[in-house]
Amino acid sequence: MTPHPRCRYTDAMIFDPLYWLVIGLGMVLSLGAQAMVKGRFQKYSQIGTRSHLTGSQIAQQILRDNQIYDVTVEPVAGNLTDHYDPRTKTLRLSEGVFHSNSMAAFGIAAHEVGHAIQHARGYAPLKFRSAWVPLANTGGGISMFVIIAAFFMGGAATAMGATLAWAGIALFATTTVFTLVTLPVEFDASKRALAALNGRYVSEEEYKGAKSVLDAAALTYVAAFATSLMTLLYWAMQLGLLGGRRD
Repeated sequence: MTPHPRCRYTDAMIFDPLYWLVIGLGMVLSLGAQAMVKGRFQKYSQIGTRSHLTGSQIAQQILRDNQIYDVTVEPVAGNLTDHYDPRTKTLRLSEGVFHSNSMAAFGIAAHEVGHAIQHARGYAPLKFRSAWVPLANTGGGISMFVIIAAFFMGGAATAMGATLAWAGIALFATTTVFTLVTLPVEFDASKRALAALNGRYVSEEEYKGAKSVLDAAALTYVAAFATSLMTLLYWAMQLGLLGGRRD
């Protein structure tokens, strides 16, 4: 006897080993990347640079080096909460970076300036990501409701189920696309940061410390994309859109 669609959905969420494998791998990748970032940040935040500049000062210096004078640098509460807001042209550095003279602070501050440089230069992937944010937020917010509805309608085995299945996967894919386009944006910001620091503001050893922190941070974005992609493929398989129906 063919299981009720609701039972298939419950089984997919609770009893399917592949589901837990996807969830487990995603957690391992994400937690591992976060632990590496925190570990390297803690290590290199204890090692000062030869200059007397702080993270906020190095950010302002690099902005001036790139003839960018309309970006404000300000502190923000929290740990590793650093970010650049293109809407207000504000570069916010966590207090541990804003006031610090460490290798880690230099790397992170320069990375966020890298985003400001991207914005000023009209870097296409950054523009695309910014424009994509509302779509990803909406798609990610309602995708699971549509996917659940597709299960109830029989997935790819019925006309209505197939329509809902494709719609649900397309909505979920908006978040996967966001994590994908984030990769070149973040990699490029780090590349710009290290180029700005190298030889002028840091020694060779200090450069390596800053690079180590940024390399670890990049893994968090790789982990986010890998997790989103695995989840997308999993639901496509469950709905019968990929590899045939799994009853």
